[in-house]
Amino acid sequence: MIESFRNIFSVPDLRKRILFTFGLLAVYRIGCHIPTPGIDPNALFEFMKQAENTFLGFVNTFTGGSLRRIAVFALGIMPYITASIILQLLTVVWPYLEKLSKEGELGRRKITQYTRYGTVAISIIQGTGIAIFLESVNANGITLVPHPGWGFRVMTVITLTTGTAFVMWLGEQISERGVGNGISLIIFAGIVVGIIPAIGNTAASLQRGSLDLLKIVPLLVFMLLVVAFIVYMERAQRRIPVQYAKRVVGRKIYGGQSTYLPLRVNQGGVIPVIFASSVIMVPTTIGAIPMFKANRWVQDITTYLSYGAPIYYLLQVIAIVFFSYFYVSIIFNPADVAENMRKYGGFIPGIRPGKRTEEYIDRILTRLTLVGSLYLAAVSVLPEFLLTGFHARYLPLVGERMEAFLPDWVTQGMGINFYFGGTSLLIVVGVAMDTIQQIESQLVMRNYEGFMKKGRVRGRRG
Repeated sequence: MIESFRNIFSVPDLRKRILFTFGLLAVYRIGCHIPTPGIDPNALFEFMKQAENTFLGFVNTFTGGSLRRIAVFALGIMPYITASIILQLLTVVWPYLEKLSKEGELGRRKITQYTRYGTVAISIIQGTGIAIFLESVNANGITLVPHPGWGFRVMTVITLTTGTAFVMWLGEQISERGVGNGISLIIFAGIVVGIIPAIGNTAASLQRGSLDLLKIVPLLVFMLLVVAFIVYMERAQRRIPVQYAKRVVGRKIYGGQSTYLPLRVNQGGVIPVIFASSVIMVPTTIGAIPMFKANRWVQDITTYLSYGAPIYYLLQVIAIVFFSYFYVSIIFNPADVAENMRKYGGFIPGIRPGKRTEEYIDRILTRLTLVGSLYLAAVSVLPEFLLTGFHARYLPLVGERMEAFLPDWVTQGMGINFYFGGTSLLIVVGVAMDTIQQIESQLVMRNYEGFMKKGRVRGRRG
């Protein structure tokens, strides 16, 4: 392993790529600490502390804490991800985009350009919403914006939109001239930057005696097991054997070889979890707005959808399963795969080409998606259950009696404010696997040893 890390810096091109990646990530982190003008920092800190368990806290995790400061990179890369998802959806229903997606490199460039325009448009809309929202917030009698008005709104929109466009450019530069996927690495950097403060807070709690060491050890063991489970599931795939018939073209013979069609168990990646978490946190976010705090109906819904509530767990699992099927149906089309296979003389042994092949692939993909969605739900829910517990008292009719019989560690959790949730672990592990796989491919291509003496590190796409 040590020798492999030495080899990384022995290759001039690879060394430049890695240093370039680290340099741009450092620029991104600097921008996360430059505040947007016109906001009272003390009032903002108090407000964001109250909004930790809302959608704002969820987005703040992916922006590396810049939303908590309303920094110039407060929107982060989320508008770009939203625009990319919207373009993927439109590719299915809009024939023009569907045609572009099949035109090779030129079509992909055109779609990328539309994605950039969409990112700017979404940033302007979100920036306007954030500016108006900040003007209306009053944290403990202190207004967040001392001098509200159109001047503040225009300045905030320009600042946040420019910041998002710059972050998008950083991600594209990392993908082109660095190592790994730039957009994924920016999200990765935003999440892992909180590890050191989290370790420091945990150590301080241990010194004060407010945290028991016997709780930390099982939690760390559990998290290691979850990471190992994520690695195993992200690499898991179903390989469908494909045979290509021999074809004679001129004086050459093509085909005749056997290969396989790899179908990943987790075909949708982490996108279904992000979708599900965003939707479920909407009522909680609305309940945190000052004008709705007096509404009893809104507060009741917020309570029943808070962390640890049984309805919250149930809706989260249902939403993850739904969005898994929804997203996979968009990014993977069995009809196109079957048609391309038939066009090049390929067939699955024992299955007729055409419609039968499409049905066979669709049936396998449906089963794999069910397993993958349950895996995503388990990784998302189990860490929250361990930390927050199962608040049975929020169950109708039998809640109070059930909670009286359940042990404290079930109803209250371990009482540890751990930094990583299930979604963060999925992103961190997945991006780390993909990046290491790319670095190892560069080493092996130049006749160097990879990270593993036997076998090869595979990313989620390897």
